[in-house]
Amino acid sequence: MYIMSLTLKAMQTKARFSLLVAFAIALSACSPNPAPTASGSPQASGTATSSPSSSVAGIAIGVGVAQTSNVALLGQEEVAGAKIAEKYFNDKGGINGTPIKLVFQDTGGDEQGAINAFQTLITKDKVVGIVGPTLSQQAFGADPIADRAKVPVIGPSNTAKGIPQIGDFIARVSAPVSVVAPNSVKAALKINPNIKKVAVFYAQNDAFNKSETEIFQQTVKDQKLELVTVQKFQTTDTDFQSQATAALNLKPDLAIISGLAADGGNLVRQLRELGYKGLIIGGNGLNTSNLFPVCKALCDGVLIAQAYSPEQPGDVNAAFREAYRSQFKKEPPQFSAQAFAGVQVFVDALKVVDKQTKVSQQALPDLRVALNKQILLGKYSTPLGEISFTPEGEIVQKAFYVAQIKMDADGSSGKFTYLK
Repeated sequence: MYIMSLTLKAMQTKARFSLLVAFAIALSACSPNPAPTASGSPQASGTATSSPSSSVAGIAIGVGVAQTSNVALLGQEEVAGAKIAEKYFNDKGGINGTPIKLVFQDTGGDEQGAINAFQTLITKDKVVGIVGPTLSQQAFGADPIADRAKVPVIGPSNTAKGIPQIGDFIARVSAPVSVVAPNSVKAALKINPNIKKVAVFYAQNDAFNKSETEIFQQTVKDQKLELVTVQKFQTTDTDFQSQATAALNLKPDLAIISGLAADGGNLVRQLRELGYKGLIIGGNGLNTSNLFPVCKALCDGVLIAQAYSPEQPGDVNAAFREAYRSQFKKEPPQFSAQAFAGVQVFVDALKVVDKQTKVSQQALPDLRVALNKQILLGKYSTPLGEISFTPEGEIVQKAFYVAQIKMDADGSSGKFTYLK
């Protein structure tokens, strides 16, 4: 029934879209100049055409990330990074003289939101490819739709196991949790070699956090530490008194949290309020300065493994860092850097494809296939350093880091201090 309803909905949407196109053609015959669109709106998009470069706005690249819901604390950082990339690459000439135009769709925080956003980007906005979604949980729902439509997807923050294996058109610029997460445990042991007991907390309703906690738990065992408890929660939870109390009764030396900024930040705060003084490791979902208003001064000292450092050498990162600091008055976070890198991969690959056969001369389905092939072949100097992809779409990246949160005296603002 679900598939039938989706099919019927798609047929209805196609029919409505055909009427809209016919109406637009009729209007264009009367008025040679298109009506201007509002600038700066994340929902603004270029004219959908069969040849993306013929759009007045430029070659359309989709960005489907979370702009609302509790996931927006992460998605908003991705929007910021993508917009900086759009301006940066257009200032440098776009695709061999043709500008790019990012088309934003809000995925919200669940799978259906991501599915709806991807369907709109593919069928209505007619993008050449998509950067998104924000969560791995969403990727498992939305990526198969893009793969079946042969639309290349670059995951900016999808680090769960199995993402590139979704299909031939799925890649990611976010290093897998299996590579990144263990670094924070090793850093904690350098800070406190006397760690023996570890308490683990994770959001059981999210695919990424379930994948991440498995890596954390295995790392704890590999380091010959005692895993004294595993406490579960939901990403929508705000009260963690029972989980925190149960864990603290076992006197852990280290607490590891796999959640999102809102729930994870509240858990950090409540652990500290209950008297826990040991080290805390946050997973990738806590890897955002949007965590600071949640746990405030009690965020201080949290360790988080990183796939990005603002001090990463290279001209592209220097330009990205300067642009971000100029606009937001703080250092760029990992999610913004990864979204920038996702847009960059599309731009760099499109330049190669365009030199082989002009984008304006290619039918959109053919362009998407050629673009996907080039993405997997290329090497890219990004804010993350030099990256490339395996034939399966997995990122190949060399540099990783661990940062520790240092809150300012006011208890409201802070920064990530990168450990040597």
